[in-house]
Amino acid sequence: MVGLGMIFEETYRPFFEQLHRQPLVEREFGCVDVSLAAVASKTGSRAARYQQSLAGKVAPFASFDGDDAVGQLVRSGVNFACVATPDDRHFDAARQILEAGVHLLIEKPSVLTLQQLDELVALAERRQVLAKVVYHKLLDPDHKRLRTFYHDGRLQHVNHGYCSLLEPKSIACGQFAEWITGRNPGTYVAVHYIKLIDFTFGGRLKTITATGQRGIVGPARGPTWDSCQMRMIYEYDSGREAAFDIHTSWVTPDNFPGYVEQEVQFRFDNGVWNGHSRKRGVECTIEGETPHKTKITINNHYSAPFLEPWGDRSQRGYGVEVIERFAREVARVEWGGLAGDRPNRLRQARALAYNDLAADRQTVAAVQALEAILAHQAAGRPDAVVRVNDDRGGLVLYHPGSAGGEVLYGPRV
Repeated sequence: MVGLGMIFEETYRPFFEQLHRQPLVEREFGCVDVSLAAVASKTGSRAARYQQSLAGKVAPFASFDGDDAVGQLVRSGVNFACVATPDDRHFDAARQILEAGVHLLIEKPSVLTLQQLDELVALAERRQVLAKVVYHKLLDPDHKRLRTFYHDGRLQHVNHGYCSLLEPKSIACGQFAEWITGRNPGTYVAVHYIKLIDFTFGGRLKTITATGQRGIVGPARGPTWDSCQMRMIYEYDSGREAAFDIHTSWVTPDNFPGYVEQEVQFRFDNGVWNGHSRKRGVECTIEGETPHKTKITINNHYSAPFLEPWGDRSQRGYGVEVIERFAREVARVEWGGLAGDRPNRLRQARALAYNDLAADRQTVAAVQALEAILAHQAAGRPDAVVRVNDDRGGLVLYHPGSAGGEVLYGPRV
């Protein structure tokens, strides 16, 4: 495990605790034990706390910290490694893991540029290992139902969509304060919806525009963003287009009802899909506890602790399920049949477009465009537009009134 922050606490920790109690079992690969063998972190302080709090809940694990922490981790002899560091630190850790011939699972966004993505995909191919990315919202029951309706033709041709995700100020100013300088909630959060749109509806990404607001998390003219709004234009085989707007913020007041407030709307030729975390969920008020310690609106589908009817305590949900799916993919590749058939099993696992890095091109392209547009705005040149696969390159940034463009990525996306 590389990185021991909030994401580890909410999803990876319960995943490893669950598999400490019972192994993975499938007809293809039999019974496979999965244990947390080693962790790599910046200082080792959180690892020391987890070694105490997780004693007896997971097997004893090695802890590495400092500049060579990832290198020491992969040299310790692990089968797969998970990267859950801040998004601008993903690439270096992922590269070291793949170079060592270790299967990789990386939190969204996988990387911040197509150049980085190309390098990791090539490394995974050369070393014949899996390179996957976590988009847990694809496993949200509501989003799976949406994709089912669209895939089956019950909802026909998406026309436009709107997605909003709001996080409380305590996220940006507390949990993320150490690394948030120069970052934005669009890259960190909107990428879930970028992938949802890309994976669910398909099509060809054509254009990205964006803007944002500053002044709460950082200086009003600095590089750190409170909120941002981006628009993506897609074209489909029919020649028709669709526009998608994604609004994200991590400076919402801490006393608003939901820990994370999520809303989507998609309009189709023959219907409308509306989803809202508050409307679908449960509202709970506890005197002296809500809305700060416990939020009023609760997402019990993501990762939540439960007292099961038979008396066991568990933590489950789609945030944990997506990690288990990856572990099963690794187990199928390594032990799901004869050794000589491993290349075929590897190809099958890499063909899964919901999480393979090779299928992440348009999502990373949108992230790279968003980062570049916001960087130009912070430098005093707002209103940039990024075109995808035009005559000058795969990703080209233009400013209004300017004849030339800046090539962000040369090859076709």
